[in-house]
Amino acid sequence: MTQSGFSPRAPYRTFEDLKVGEKRTSRSRTVTEEEILEFARTYDPQWFHTDPDSATQSVFGQVVASGIHVLAMWRQLDHEINWDIDFVCGVGWDELRLKRAIRAGDTIHVTSEIVSLEPSKSSTDRGTAKTRYAVVLEDGTEAVTFTSINLVYTREGRERMAGTAR
Repeated sequence: MTQSGFSPRAPYRTFEDLKVGEKRTSRSRTVTEEEILEFARTYDPQWFHTDPDSATQSVFGQVVASGIHVLAMWRQLDHEINWDIDFVCGVGWDELRLKRAIRAGDTIHVTSEIVSLEPSKSSTDRGTAKTRYAVVLEDGTEAVTFTSINLVYTREGRERMAGTAR
């Protein structure tokens, strides 16, 4: 494991290993004002993300993390808990909801639950896994929710890929 908790080992859980209802929870991390400002100034320079003084006049009353920043934090935490799934790639998100702003000092974690698994109709080397995700605050409030749609290699697909570079 690296310092962030991410394991560099190759994934080993194929489509057949996944189960509907499988749940995972990440570690917690506390969001800092410095990271909110740095991310926003680079990627989402709206005044209520980048200017602490002006942000006091916003509906939020202070600087808040950009939704894109929250999704980047989700991705980091998701890789720590679902790194072992043999993903081909993500193909979409459904029902993305930004329910509550993330503020400096908020402590968040990520939950995942596999809600459906469907073998591919066109190829035996993959299947589709739908996973419900939430970015959750310390008090249990779900700040962000969505369903992620991902292709996952089957054992046959992994064996076929074993002889080729990814």
